[in-house]
Amino acid sequence: QGGPFADIRKMCAEELIKMDFPGYSIGGLSVGESKEEMYKVLDALKGVMPEDKPLYLMGVGTPDDIIEGVIRGIDMFDCVNPTRVARHGSAMTSNGRVVIKNKKFERDLSPLDEACDCKVCTSYTKSYIRHLFKAEEHLGPRLVSYHNLYFLKRLTKDIRQAIQEDRLQDFRDEFFAKYYK
Repeated sequence: QGGPFADIRKMCAEELIKMDFPGYSIGGLSVGESKEEMYKVLDALKGVMPEDKPLYLMGVGTPDDIIEGVIRGIDMFDCVNPTRVARHGSAMTSNGRVVIKNKKFERDLSPLDEACDCKVCTSYTKSYIRHLFKAEEHLGPRLVSYHNLYFLKRLTKDIRQAIQEDRLQDFRDEFFAKYYK
């Protein structure tokens, strides 16, 4: 598709657009490229790709990449990231990532994310989920996977709301200030 080279990416996109597909995917940007390289390619394609057809960014799915992708015109994403990091004990929360296996959560009776209404956050405590990981119970990674997927679903809902309110850049800044503090 052109790797990090904007001219080759544009040429490839223009040729594909001539074929009038119902949507287009952009790949090869999650196999070792930096975020800056990915964003540069997406910026270069923004004026080239049709705005009336869905754009799918392959293999990308971290919260920041979803927000930055949407800003650059991307409609769909897929990625193993939310379940992969969950299997290793990392939960995506409204206040950043939580590594649930850390000792500081041993007696923490709060939910993974106070701002989340998913079944995991309304039913289980950090200490219990930490216990599941320490005991190598399969339920631990499953609960955190469920939560992470719910988190990203809620994130995309919030992004849609911010777009409707014409405040996507403000949403981005607010989200990043909390998630990456």
